[in-house]
Amino acid sequence: MSARGSVLRVALVGHGIARSLTPAMHEAEGRAQGFAYRYDVIDTGDLGDLGGIIARAQAEGLVGLNITHPFKQAVLGHLDRLSETAARLGAVNTVVLRHGERVGHNTDHSGFRAGFTTGLGESARGCVLLLGAGGAGAAVGFGLLDGGVAELLIHDIDAARANALGDKLRRCCPDKRIATVPALTPEVAERLDGIVNATPMGMASHPGSAFPRDLLRRWHWVMDIVYFPLETALLARARAVGCHTVSGAAMAVHQAADAFRLFTGHSADPNRMAAVFQRLSATS
Repeated sequence: MSARGSVLRVALVGHGIARSLTPAMHEAEGRAQGFAYRYDVIDTGDLGDLGGIIARAQAEGLVGLNITHPFKQAVLGHLDRLSETAARLGAVNTVVLRHGERVGHNTDHSGFRAGFTTGLGESARGCVLLLGAGGAGAAVGFGLLDGGVAELLIHDIDAARANALGDKLRRCCPDKRIATVPALTPEVAERLDGIVNATPMGMASHPGSAFPRDLLRRWHWVMDIVYFPLETALLARARAVGCHTVSGAAMAVHQAADAFRLFTGHSADPNRMAAVFQRLSATS
């Protein structure tokens, strides 16, 4: 699809997202490629239901929506079809609106894989704890297993949701060891090589840490998919303990680049988008 010659409109839908850096990354990339591109923010704290938001976006001619917390699974009921990856994950963060159709995609998975690969290098991947089994957790869980993790432990405050994700991952990855843990204990912590936070805990709108700080060990590596703030409470404590840490920046940039391509039909330059992200992060 050619994006040139008209203004393309997209939006981010979620709760507590007013300070997201995603719109600026997208709009800067559009300008760099020479076409008009408008990216709005629709915070559901102020507007109506998800179905109504999607219907209005489609009626107003938007070409796509990014979907974030807490709607990555709820959005499934408002779509016409899913990409293969989105169907596998059961979660959507990118909706393409084209030819009267709503098609769900998941760029969290590809964005996380890029950040995981570049941020961790040869770090141990024997046993990893995934915090959060929601829409983002599904993408991260598959990304961890695809990235070579041998044993995945899943913890969520909603035990049923953790069990459901565990069942899904076991069906798709029968050669992997996958289990849910109802409580975060010293015994669990001692087993871990790494910890990934895929909950909203740590966001400016959800302060705190999803992992008990006193259970961090210096040999752990710790990733957080939250990127606002870039230094979450979990990462700050992990760094103080001596852990290797990876922020949500890489995932944010790479998932945005993939969504840009789906919305516009033009490949984005991840390095250029990363430069915009880093500049805005330094001043926010």
